[in-house]
Amino acid sequence: MENQTIPRTGKVAMLMRICVLGLAAQVAVRAWAMAQSTQAQAAGTQAPPLIDRQKEIALALSACPTAVASKAAVYVLEKSGYVRVRDSQNGFTAIVQHSQPAAQEPQCMDAEGTRTILPRILKVAELRAQGKSPEEIQRLVADAFAKGIFQPPSRPGVDYMLSTENIVPLDNKGTIGHFPPHVMFYGPYMTNVDLGSDGNIAGPAFVAGEGTPHALIIVPLGGHAGHASSDKPAGGSQ
Repeated sequence: MENQTIPRTGKVAMLMRICVLGLAAQVAVRAWAMAQSTQAQAAGTQAPPLIDRQKEIALALSACPTAVASKAAVYVLEKSGYVRVRDSQNGFTAIVQHSQPAAQEPQCMDAEGTRTILPRILKVAELRAQGKSPEEIQRLVADAFAKGIFQPPSRPGVDYMLSTENIVPLDNKGTIGHFPPHVMFYGPYMTNVDLGSDGNIAGPAFVAGEGTPHALIIVPLGGHAGHASSDKPAGGSQ
């Protein structure tokens, strides 16, 4: 009888050890899953906050001239990226871009901008929604330009930003601020030197994102004289 008791005790002890190890493994897996979830949530904080759809539509259209707004396509931002809520009847597209998560850039681009600039804006929003870092997005956008997936505008065109609610990047350090209504013209790879400008917004025009395939000639329409010379949209590769 004594020889039979020892094996049974050993089996019980072994089962207890298995249960303990199983519980430890479950705890480890749950801890890893929670860590992954926390990282995903942290990456998700890079996404701009969503706003009421009707307010976003109105904000996007506020960038357009009155004669253009009624027939322009409209995009709104959702969790996974932008969705088109209205088709274009005149070639123009209205959208609130977020070149940085905290930026708010209502714009109304013509057919050439819709063909060349819009795909980049849509892709950046999609990558941001996937939790990509700003550095990753910048690399992916540059790679897409290098491969010809994204293309700079091939002809002169216009991108209106007539809203009074423009909150744009002012430098390359993440600073954002208000900027008056303005009109943008496509100037791929242009610099302020090409334009004969020192880059000061007190002048009649300057280049944002100079030297890049998505450089834009900015022409403020009013109210810019009161801004500091550093209050200049920075452009940027995203």
